Amino acid sequence: MIGPSVVDIGVSLLPVFIFLTVLIFLDSFKLVKLSSIILAILVGCIVVGIALFVNTWLLNLLPIDDKIFRRYGAPIVEEVLKASYIIYLMKNKKIGFMVDGAIYGFAIGTGFGCIENIYYLQSLPHSTLLLWIIRGFGTAIMHGGATAIFGIIAKNYSERKSSESIHFFLPGLLIAIFIHSIYNHVLLPPHITTVLLLIILPTLMMVVFNQSEKATRQWLGVGFDTDAELLEMINTGKISETKVGNYLQSLMGRFPGEVVADMFCFLRIHLELSVRAKGILLMRETGFTVAPDPEVKEKFMELKYLEKSIGITGRRAILPFIHTTSRDLWQLHMLGKN
Repeated sequence: MIGPSVVDIGVSLLPVFIFLTVLIFLDSFKLVKLSSIILAILVGCIVVGIALFVNTWLLNLLPIDDKIFRRYGAPIVEEVLKASYIIYLMKNKKIGFMVDGAIYGFAIGTGFGCIENIYYLQSLPHSTLLLWIIRGFGTAIMHGGATAIFGIIAKNYSERKSSESIHFFLPGLLIAIFIHSIYNHVLLPPHITTVLLLIILPTLMMVVFNQSEKATRQWLGVGFDTDAELLEMINTGKISETKVGNYLQSLMGRFPGEVVADMFCFLRIHLELSVRAKGILLMRETGFTVAPDPEVKEKFMELKYLEKSIGITGRRAILPFIHTTSRDLWQLHMLGKN
């Protein structure tokens, strides 16, 4: 028996990796580390096994035809499983922008699609080259694209609503399931569906990348100037002349002096880390590589100590001057990984 040829293996596995590589290079800020991308691919590989188990269990449990389940049941199971890792990353403030969600989502879909195609390569060793072209350029990229679109919509929607509650992930998940289901319906000849996918998905990704980078530059410009100005006032001793200084002075009657001093230190260190994180992003955009700063780890440790020292009430008191959007929390996470 003759198994799949090298060409069969290549066209079924390489296209999705090439597409993912292009996405990574399109990201001007290079915010997602290679190790994080590899981990996302591995997660996608693991998800295939879980999806196979769940799909088989549901098929045996439910009185439903295999064709109907493939159209409606499998897309729900597989997209929910793939999306769960994106939700985990967003809940832990590890995704800062829509482009990050797109890269993470496509990486998960890459792992999923490749393992699925390897399974079919073993199961259908005598299939034609056309099948592997369709699976490589169509099915695998559909898996990556559907999860990437979920990541984009989930990030955009949660930012606009300033919340990451679980129900805010539903619109993106429903769209990903819809795309997957439509693909599995085979409404058009497979080769036409594949061509349409290769036209629509890159166009969509280009639009998303452009919009995300515009939003990133705007956020960097405004946030950097605001943080840098406030930090300069603190470092030059002019903070007492500002509304921020007057506000901190007013807290003396509500909190012990040492707690107010810790609030002041917390604000200063938070601003230093924020300014450095934005500076790193600006340098990355221009192609510079920033060496890790050994002092950053110490500052994070001091920040955690001060956070406990001032307590929940103290943190709420200085909340107006501490950025708490998902992007601002993400930048501190990003800086902590450098």
